[in-house]
Amino acid sequence: MPAAPQGRRRLAAGLLSGLTGVALVGTTALPTSADPKQPEYLGSAADFGITPPTVDDTSVDLSESAIEGRWLVQVDSAPRVAGGSAKAADRARSAVVQAARAEGVDVKVDRAFDAGWTGFSAHVADRDVEALRNVAGVVGVFPVVEVERPTTSTEPQMDYAVAMTGADVAQTELELSGEGVKVGVIDTGIDYNHPDLGGSGTNDESADFPNERVVTGYDFVGDDYDASGENGTPNPVPDELPDDCNGHGTHVAGIVGASGGITGVAPGADLGAYRVFGCEGSSDSEIILAAMEQAYADGMDVVNMSLGASFMTWPSYPTAQAADAFTAAGQTYTVSAGNSGTSGTFSGGAPGVAHDVITVASVDNTHFMATTFESAGGLSVGYAEASDAPAAPTSGSLELVSAGPVGSEAARACLADPDANPPVVAAPAPEASEGQALLVERGVCSFHSKALNAQQAGYEAVVIYNNEAGVINATVAGDPSITIPAVTVLQEDGLALQEEIGDDTTTITWTDERVAFDNATGGLVSDFSSYGLAADLTLKPDVAAPGGSINSTYPLEKSDYASLSGTSMAAPHVAGAAALLLEERPDLEPLDVRTALQNTADQLIWSLNPAVNLAEPVHRQGAGLIDIPQAVTTTTMVEASKISLGEGEAGPVTTTLTVSNDGDEDVTYDLGAFAGIATGDGTSALGFYGPATDATFSADSVTVPAGGSASVDVTIGDPYQTDGVIHGGWLTFTSENDTLSVPFAGMSGDYQALEVLTGGPTGLPLPSLGVAIDGVLYLNDGPGYTYSMVGEDLPYLIHHREYPVSSLAINVYEADEDGEKGKKVHSRFHNWLTLSDLGRTFDPDILAWDGSHQGNNGKGNDKVRKVADGDYVLEIEVLRALGDPSNPDHVETWTSPAFTVEWGEGSDTDAGNGPQPGKGKGDDKGKGKGGKGRP
Repeated sequence: MPAAPQGRRRLAAGLLSGLTGVALVGTTALPTSADPKQPEYLGSAADFGITPPTVDDTSVDLSESAIEGRWLVQVDSAPRVAGGSAKAADRARSAVVQAARAEGVDVKVDRAFDAGWTGFSAHVADRDVEALRNVAGVVGVFPVVEVERPTTSTEPQMDYAVAMTGADVAQTELELSGEGVKVGVIDTGIDYNHPDLGGSGTNDESADFPNERVVTGYDFVGDDYDASGENGTPNPVPDELPDDCNGHGTHVAGIVGASGGITGVAPGADLGAYRVFGCEGSSDSEIILAAMEQAYADGMDVVNMSLGASFMTWPSYPTAQAADAFTAAGQTYTVSAGNSGTSGTFSGGAPGVAHDVITVASVDNTHFMATTFESAGGLSVGYAEASDAPAAPTSGSLELVSAGPVGSEAARACLADPDANPPVVAAPAPEASEGQALLVERGVCSFHSKALNAQQAGYEAVVIYNNEAGVINATVAGDPSITIPAVTVLQEDGLALQEEIGDDTTTITWTDERVAFDNATGGLVSDFSSYGLAADLTLKPDVAAPGGSINSTYPLEKSDYASLSGTSMAAPHVAGAAALLLEERPDLEPLDVRTALQNTADQLIWSLNPAVNLAEPVHRQGAGLIDIPQAVTTTTMVEASKISLGEGEAGPVTTTLTVSNDGDEDVTYDLGAFAGIATGDGTSALGFYGPATDATFSADSVTVPAGGSASVDVTIGDPYQTDGVIHGGWLTFTSENDTLSVPFAGMSGDYQALEVLTGGPTGLPLPSLGVAIDGVLYLNDGPGYTYSMVGEDLPYLIHHREYPVSSLAINVYEADEDGEKGKKVHSRFHNWLTLSDLGRTFDPDILAWDGSHQGNNGKGNDKVRKVADGDYVLEIEVLRALGDPSNPDHVETWTSPAFTVEWGEGSDTDAGNGPQPGKGKGDDKGKGKGGKGRP
């Protein structure tokens, strides 16, 4: 392998990529205002033990890329649910395809859409996308994105979860079951053989479908499908039987409506199974769009989507547009908020950022169900199994060895990671003897690092104890894979085991006993639950529901039942709640369902420091934890059900709120407001600020006549006056018998003043030019490197986006004699790539330039060509989110060091118009294949 260029840094993959037991906020316990000039700083994410996600330290594999050459093309024709027609949509698509081909763009149509979003998916060379955007009739061109199968972690208990939201009361006292309501589940399929889901109890894919519970559905992909191609084929093989060989969809369906060994939220609802994942791996947004159309065609009343494209936070993305269209047509959509909470704000994704869906945050269950092991000293310890590790045994004993004293580097048992920020020092595990397990402490490095350390030292299992209160939701996925059981235990149990071990060892004996344990973080927002806002500053999420540690149905061939965690588990709880509401009040429109759930929700205290009794940020919990009985029985509602304030720079926002009363008596509400914790200091390494709100009502109270309505105005200002602080709270309507609330949120100051192109959480000097050598990518922050344009030897642009952007363009310039930006490579056409509506990133984005740019053949149409041999610079130009392209203060640029292009033998020059090696002519456009993370 050639040596890395001097002074260049290796880019590690670790740098890529009123109900029992619930802690509720009392509205009188919080201040309603604060000094806007002196917000109280409460601490940073690191101060509260938040560790951003990491990946093990392996070099970047340049063959790993997002879905290349596949695009969603939106055409100018209304979808059918909005009054359009299939014929009109077909004419619009045909006209676009013909016009594109006339311009020399090779378009291979894969699938047509016209129900909730009008357009088509197609194979189009990435280099031709700019030309396609300019074709008449094209509204937008969006990449087909890979959608990861939602990750869940093992272990609490459905019985406790339904009690948290009052679903048990709705079932028993209100006698609701969701009967007559159809709930579609777009997921990994449903095990329709499961007796709790209408099956016979015999594992037979060809039997029991449809049945009395799973009444319809379709498999869009087949068992072997994986969009990435890493765990199967990227080519879907659909069939009529939407069975579940993964488990996620069956678990979700059980939360919605299981009836048998466990009881879901709506045990009488009918279920539709729409399978978009194979047994392993990921799906993509094209297939998910197709499933959404089928769920509409099948007449689903409620559609649950426990999935999403993380950090795709613009509501303009096709799955979000379609979700809004289907909502307007009468379907209630419940969507998970995402599991990227430790990555900071703007960490949700499409379709959860759609304006009108119900986006759901996760709250930890009050109890968790765990298998136990017994210690020689008499401890009974409940544990959760980490995902991507072998199952723990249910019998046998191991000698338990401590990795080191509590709080020490040795106890954390990390492998060295010099590329981490800060670097992690190696703490080798003590060498194991036969029949031993290692006890290690959480913190500093990944769970994979700890498990691999134990595995390499010869241990037969690893037990990881928490370094704070609560259940650990762990995964040990990584390379090399973990081949020993890895389990996690509560902090108090880990400390007790450490004390029992002392200077010696102890023995643990595995059992098959499962016991319900109190969860120290029960009733608090789950640590993995994503923060909003959406990129357009819309308030997301909308509500919260139990999602941390939920016991539900699982495929018969696996274990019948399993306990999993994730916002994937919270969204179906709300889908079930929607079914109960629609059974009782079938006249409700989807936005009415959301309004009822938001108005009656209970706000939650701050999960990072519950003792201070401040409210969790509104852009993490939404309106709060749903209260199903109150949502079902309330006779009053407040609309709008939430307020998105936008930027503080625009000034105070006045909103008219209308209270409707379907009851038989007049109701008087006293009006108030209180705030939640605010976040600032960027998006990744958050800072937290004390609550402050500036809300003024046009009256102190409002009386709503029986059978009528009344309105009141509220004006909300910016109490922080600090660019980038996301703040908000709740407006309260309090009567003698109940309290209704309306959440609000916005961004303080000027959104367009926030710097986008930073190093962010990577600790790297980004943006940067990159150099690939033998599959390893290095940062190149100095001028003078020569690229042959052969294979992986291309200029790589590596950047991090701290905030979403309205657009990102890559422009090509010649370098002048001083190595600075010179003239454009063409007077009019010097752009290589333009992408619109991009979310922020956590891992850096990597784009590989293939030497092309927009050209002109003398006829005024868009063509592409490649640069000649010579010296160049590349410029990244971003239009900050919601910015004005004509305002230079809203545009941010970065220019690369100068570099040299010398086309080598074997380079992709597109013979005919492309440059021949050493001759310098060209006519082609596109991105290199190595660009991991292509938006």
